[in-house]
Amino acid sequence: MATGPKYKVAFRRRREGRTDYHQRLRLLLSKEDRVVVRKSSRHMQVQLVAPKPEGDVTLSTAISTELKKYGYDAPTGNTTAAYLTGLLFGYKALSEGYDYGVLDIGLQASSSGSRVYATLKGIVDAGFEIPHDSSVLPSDERVRGEHVAEYMEGSNLPELFDAVKEKISAEFN
Repeated sequence: MATGPKYKVAFRRRREGRTDYHQRLRLLLSKEDRVVVRKSSRHMQVQLVAPKPEGDVTLSTAISTELKKYGYDAPTGNTTAAYLTGLLFGYKALSEGYDYGVLDIGLQASSSGSRVYATLKGIVDAGFEIPHDSSVLPSDERVRGEHVAEYMEGSNLPELFDAVKEKISAEFN
């Protein structure tokens, strides 16, 4: 390990690979609310976060486990669940009076058609405004789960998707 008067230890979260401080600074200097999308292998989480001098404030949130309330009993770590979580978040944020944000995907790799962009598609379809390029969004067939239904016998994911989407839309409209 380097030592000496010129050696500077990086911030702990940078050393752990958890925060990109250059990207975070650019987002904070914009003074726009951030739509923070985080994924794990089993769930998706979306938050609307406002920067304040005393620290970030969470204004609205949605987690993929909330989809069970709307009858979604499939796994919550897939593209379909990501879209539905984004849709739920978009409607929640709009009902709470928020209508604009900037996407913050953190350290996640930006890959076209990924779960992060499926979530973005759900948020935008709900009517929430986020600047984006539509070329990164997944196709409607992928969002509905038709690519899974082709090789999984007995998969009712497209029908389940439509039913849950209707329930979420009916609750907030």
